[in-house]
Amino acid sequence: MNEINNPKVLLPFYKGARNHVFHLFVVRVEKRDAFLEHLKKCGVQALVHYPVSPHKQKALIEFVSLKLPITEAIHDTVVSLPISPVMTNEEVDAVIKSVNTYN
Repeated sequence: MNEINNPKVLLPFYKGARNHVFHLFVVRVEKRDAFLEHLKKCGVQALVHYPVSPHKQKALIEFVSLKLPITEAIHDTVVSLPISPVMTNEEVDAVIKSVNTYN
């Protein structure tokens, strides 16, 4: 995680605990679509998990009129980067390089 050093990419909060399981590695980036396109051109598949704010989903329709700017900002900027225990070092390096070369 400390090899990603692009100031345009906000990394997840992590205190260094050894018991964290990181089943998703979610970063935040202002221009998400441009970032996703850059990753795609670099051959890195990334996803947007939960692209709709909870209060705007059908299950919580009674809250759709709420204004939650922090929640909405988060959901407009999150990107899940590839993470898996079966990734090779080369695949990990490719993800890191792709993130670091985004501008």
